[in-house]
Amino acid sequence: MAGNDLGSLLGGLLGGGQGGSGGGGGGNILGALLGALMGGGGAQAAGGGAAGNNPLGGLLDMLTKSGLVDQAQSWVGTGENQPVTADQIKEALPDDALQKAAEQAGVTPDQAAAEIAQTLPQAVDKLSPQGALPSGSLEDIIRQQNL
Repeated sequence: MAGNDLGSLLGGLLGGGQGGSGGGGGGNILGALLGALMGGGGAQAAGGGAAGNNPLGGLLDMLTKSGLVDQAQSWVGTGENQPVTADQIKEALPDDALQKAAEQAGVTPDQAAAEIAQTLPQAVDKLSPQGALPSGSLEDIIRQQNL
């Protein structure tokens, strides 16, 4: 349920028009992933524990620990966003979180990784307009950006 709510909010944040077959899909998959990271126990909870209701910080930590430091910093910073590939996303994320997000979105893990790779840089960029990741719950941050 949290993943669906996050997906709707992220879809709106990313301007997901429903014109094409994958119109708002990226926001939904990203929301499902963040929901899985927020609700998933074990390693994910330990990795994002300090993030509280904001799994985005935990997700960015996972990416930086996987060698995607420059990309993650470029999304939060005010310069141009560096791209990331689906393979890099699959390498960086826990398999169970990607699998859960894919199931919730009704796609394969490969499709989910591709959507996440495409939408994550935009989402992080829009959620950090001042060049720093804001604090607070992810839902609050998204709603603040939607004003």
